Amino acid sequence: MKTILIIGGGHAGAQAAASLRSDGFDGRVILVSAETELPYHRPPLSKAFIKTADEELQELRPALFYEKNGIDLELGRKAIGIDRAAGELLLEDGRLGFDAMVLAPGARVRIPPVPGIDLGNVFMLRTAGDARRLRERFAVAKDVVVVGGGFIGLELAATARLLGKTVTVLEAAPRLMGRVVAPQISAFFLDLHRGLGSTVLLETPVKAILGEDGVAVAVETLSGERIAADTVIVGVGVVPNIELAAEADLTVANGITVDEAMRTSDPRIAAAGDAVEFHHWQLGRTVRLESVQNAVDQARTASATLMGKAEPYRAVPWFWSDQGDVKLQMVGLSNDADRSVLRGRPEDGSFSVFHYRGDLLVAIDSVNRAADHMLGRRLLAACTSPTPEQVADLGFDLKSLMTR
Repeated sequence: MKTILIIGGGHAGAQAAASLRSDGFDGRVILVSAETELPYHRPPLSKAFIKTADEELQELRPALFYEKNGIDLELGRKAIGIDRAAGELLLEDGRLGFDAMVLAPGARVRIPPVPGIDLGNVFMLRTAGDARRLRERFAVAKDVVVVGGGFIGLELAATARLLGKTVTVLEAAPRLMGRVVAPQISAFFLDLHRGLGSTVLLETPVKAILGEDGVAVAVETLSGERIAADTVIVGVGVVPNIELAAEADLTVANGITVDEAMRTSDPRIAAAGDAVEFHHWQLGRTVRLESVQNAVDQARTASATLMGKAEPYRAVPWFWSDQGDVKLQMVGLSNDADRSVLRGRPEDGSFSVFHYRGDLLVAIDSVNRAADHMLGRRLLAACTSPTPEQVADLGFDLKSLMTR
């Protein structure tokens, strides 16, 4: 191979470029990104970057890294098609040839079909540009309404409260973060945000965003309540960017379909990150994960595969969210769990929920218990399951299970 193209400048794309060099590829590596910035850390956008006017983007690697490693950056260039027969990537302003490719297009914010969604002072957060615009708005905002009680919405709600804004969170579901965490975790964070001074309304779908002179002034709920807002933040999930793959006749479903080594239906093209759907070794079914860890680990696997060193992707997924001064950490996937066991006390502000499927430990949600999280990564990787009784007993040293 002479040239490997990487499509996407997020965590997966940047890691793929670095891994190709560390895996020994000596041909041309080209990273194509529609964004103009060097690849940067995404998680701080909803926290430190928003809060501090002079906070800089945290680059994943400095410009010198790409220069020293001979990685060509094609920033600010949007890919519009893949000509697999010709081995060319089509751009808005030209073409690039390739022998192999890593598709890492990521995901975009989901835009709900709500009247008024396109009014001024309505924000969604995915990119550095989004974060800059929201940071500028936060300097003058007073009444903030957050639509969506997921990670991004709650992180921004906490940030807004710490900046002294009036905050209302509207969540359509019966509990916060209900798709990904245990009920005990949801209840804890409901109390946390209300304790910070935010109004949190559950089971409250939005009917419309109301405006005057083209600018949002209120949010109307389905029940008819109107909540004043000079700033509206919408965080209701993301949509995987599968269009390039689909138009190139690669197999897609709820993401770009890959095998256990991150190959797409074209063996010259691997894929990684938020846009990828894969068969999960533990759940026994296909999933699509949205996390930095997953993006980075899949990119490493994709690189190894293109270099002829394919191995099954078996990483244990983990996630985190910082809301105010509380850290939520999750490891594993609790989707198919049928039993949960508490370790610690929510009222102490530090506890974990261990999730089981039968007798098998499948996931752990931790609040301000980093040691449980780190041990959980080891337990799940080793397929070691403490008994529910051992988990519930704070006097039992779970670490002892790893030395047997």
